[in-house]
Amino acid sequence: MSKAFKRSVLAVSVALVAIVFLGGFLTGGVNAGSQADGVYRQMGVYEEVLHKIQSDYVTEPSINDVTTGALHGLLESLDADSSYLTPAEYSAYKAHANEETAQVGLLVSKRYGYATVVAVIPGSPADKEEHIMDGDLLEAIGGKSTSDMSLAMIRLSLEGKPGTDVTFSIVRPGKPEPQKITLTRTNITAPPLAEQQYENSSILYLKPGTLSKDRVNEIEAKLKAMPKNGNKKVLLDLRDVVEGDSDQAIRLANAFLKSGNIASLSGQKFSKQTFNADPEKFITDAPLVILINHGTAGPAEIVAAAILDNKRGDLVGDRSFGEGAIQKTIEIPDGSAVILSVAKYDSPSGKAIQDTAVTPNIIVTESIDQYLAEESLDESEQPTERVQPTTDDQLTRALDVLKQKAA
Repeated sequence: MSKAFKRSVLAVSVALVAIVFLGGFLTGGVNAGSQADGVYRQMGVYEEVLHKIQSDYVTEPSINDVTTGALHGLLESLDADSSYLTPAEYSAYKAHANEETAQVGLLVSKRYGYATVVAVIPGSPADKEEHIMDGDLLEAIGGKSTSDMSLAMIRLSLEGKPGTDVTFSIVRPGKPEPQKITLTRTNITAPPLAEQQYENSSILYLKPGTLSKDRVNEIEAKLKAMPKNGNKKVLLDLRDVVEGDSDQAIRLANAFLKSGNIASLSGQKFSKQTFNADPEKFITDAPLVILINHGTAGPAEIVAAAILDNKRGDLVGDRSFGEGAIQKTIEIPDGSAVILSVAKYDSPSGKAIQDTAVTPNIIVTESIDQYLAEESLDESEQPTERVQPTTDDQLTRALDVLKQKAA
């Protein structure tokens, strides 16, 4: 290993550690100086490890690959959303942002070292594939293990030009080998706001596919029209709602809260923001139940946590996914970049949504026992036809809870 190469590797590593852990300790005070000393000691260890790999490993390795792997691990040790992008990856990442892209309908994060399906967009190619469920592990995309990919590159790999195919492997319970699935990318639009009336219109059921500004506008209009339509109670279904805007989530929670804290946002170098309910934006005090599951993530979790912690209504279903952070892309001088979580949303009770998710006060797990039992069968024993369950236990329980509430 040349001295020049070692210096360049260490320079990039020190810069990354400074950005990730110390936020610019070189301009800090006494505490920052002591932190810097600790970092430089670790860099000495890092240099020694690189030297031992170079001199003693069974074959001479690519130090560039070793360093890249170490930097990927450094960022992913923080949280699932933080990523390191090599110069080539970052170049592709920037180019991708300006291209027309299509999707297969998988909303993913990274858990247990692999890409994980958070939710499947209704009506998408993935939704029409019966073998894909929330919580599935994507073992590989295009033959490349997702354990070796950053979350940013996993998401980029699933997208592409309309009409192109993507092949990935999913890990299913009871199956010895990953199952390969090929889907065609297509332009996908968020499903419309679903509305149902229960109990002679006394219960208004609303299911948004996203928490965008337009969708929250629709929900607010429905809430304001409740007296005219004879609606007295609200059932808000946030299951598998991942996409949307955090500001719109706060606005939606405010529609049900006349006072109290909705959420707060803070980080090491991020000025703390506290979001409290505005009485002028309050719409209804109608009895409320919210449905959530493992596919409830991001903005939808802000709404659920605000309602639960303020004791404004009940949450029914499964524990949510746990995704509530703000990311920032920081360029590194060598052309690489880090995508770093710089702030996290806290619930009114002070719990970080990213770390703890949201647990409903009334837990009803989704019924997958029959599915898992079928998946454990040999190919010859598989049923010739799968009948979708006709009972939604979570919805049934939520309706029962609402029926017991006085309007």
